[in-house]
Amino acid sequence: MASDLKIHTEKVYDDPEKGTVDAIVPAYPRDEKQREVVPPQYLEVKKGDTKDAPKKPTPKSKKKVSSWIRFKLWFNTYRKFFCLTFGLNMIGLGLAASGHFPYAIRQSGAMVVGNLNFAILMRNEIFGRILYWIVNTAFAKWTPLWWRLGCTSVLQHLGGIHSGCALSGVLWLLLKVVNAFRSHQLQHDAVLVMGVVTNFAVMISALSAFPWVRNTHHNVFERHHRFVGWIGLLSTWAFVILGDCYNGVTRTWDLSGVDLIHHQDVWFTIGMTVFIALPWICVREVPVDIELPSPKVAIVRFERGMQQGLLGRISRSSIMEYHAFGIISEGKHAKYHYMIAGVQGDFTKSLVNDPPRTLWTRQVKFAGVSNTSTLYKRGIRICTGTGIGAALSTCLQSPNWYLIWIGSDQEKTFGPTISGLIHRHIEPERLILWDSKKRGGRPDTMKILKEAYHFWEAEVVFITSNYIGNTEIMEGCKEAGIPVFGTLWDF
Repeated sequence: MASDLKIHTEKVYDDPEKGTVDAIVPAYPRDEKQREVVPPQYLEVKKGDTKDAPKKPTPKSKKKVSSWIRFKLWFNTYRKFFCLTFGLNMIGLGLAASGHFPYAIRQSGAMVVGNLNFAILMRNEIFGRILYWIVNTAFAKWTPLWWRLGCTSVLQHLGGIHSGCALSGVLWLLLKVVNAFRSHQLQHDAVLVMGVVTNFAVMISALSAFPWVRNTHHNVFERHHRFVGWIGLLSTWAFVILGDCYNGVTRTWDLSGVDLIHHQDVWFTIGMTVFIALPWICVREVPVDIELPSPKVAIVRFERGMQQGLLGRISRSSIMEYHAFGIISEGKHAKYHYMIAGVQGDFTKSLVNDPPRTLWTRQVKFAGVSNTSTLYKRGIRICTGTGIGAALSTCLQSPNWYLIWIGSDQEKTFGPTISGLIHRHIEPERLILWDSKKRGGRPDTMKILKEAYHFWEAEVVFITSNYIGNTEIMEGCKEAGIPVFGTLWDF
């Protein structure tokens, strides 16, 4: 298959533009007054001119920030949402268990599937896109900065509601099953059995989504969270229908279905089913072209353009092993959009070793934090390595966003397509490319970022980096009082 695939390696820009890549001119203004803010060591010298060549950056010991800053970064909006939703549910659960919450006792099924329904809604791509669209349309640029920053924070951390409601739903379900066994004389055996099956399925699905499992054993997470979750959905339907149709007092079944539609848990389960099914209705197998500029990276090209700030899930199979990548596109009306897959696990290695002709993807993409860039008048997008895949579209599609990209031998590693997009659409006045191979190491990232932030008069900084880089920049920005949003490992 690989031998028949057309690998795109042709140049997409002319030699003068290619020279810009070699020069790596940082994004600073050209007039002398403003150029005073440019540190001389950032300017790339011409090849062969060693007289004024910058010395290799001296690695600086990591500056420790205060415990209060670290706590504020740890107790982010995600955890605040989680504590709020989970805490309120635990108060209600305690009141119900002690007999002081009659509604929850009477409608225990609604408490279970209501929480699960809301948890699934928070992860629904279509709902997320609608929410981002409403916020970006209603509050862009004119509202106070604190409000826009709050909007971005809420949208980025909706996973806290997802986690809080999901875990609460599991515990409400456990209480419901325990109460069913306490009054087993009023319950049919089929109801009790389905209660146990549902409880186990939902518990396994929830436990498989814990951060340690999700981040270190992706396939284990995906198989159990998805497929056991689907089993949990089916068993929930059975548990709800059997429980609502059986009359424990008369020990009879009402199978007419007339009374069934009056139960709240039935409607919550319908909503849960719809929210789960909708993204899968949008799954399609689409043609792709794979560019292999280096053994470290695969550039996957798809047809049609996209708005900025979106991510997409791709797989070789229609239902298995979906992986999310940032989408690079010149705009909605562009001919193509791209994903950068850095070679890490088995899936990304297979893109290089056995490039496919087609991939499965959900046609409705989901929004990332960059999608809220339209809220701000000016901003900075800083990324490292393959993080350019999630960052580049924002700077391609908006002249108000400044790009800082730190990587090793970027042009050779990522190829002419990515370099061409950068140098065709991003002016040198809003671009810093730091090649750590040519410059002998990583820069003093916070020094560069602070100077660019003040020069550009930015309102916010968005980061896409690895865990260590993200943490260092987040801590540095918080200490400097710079509004910042980074990569999440919570969701």
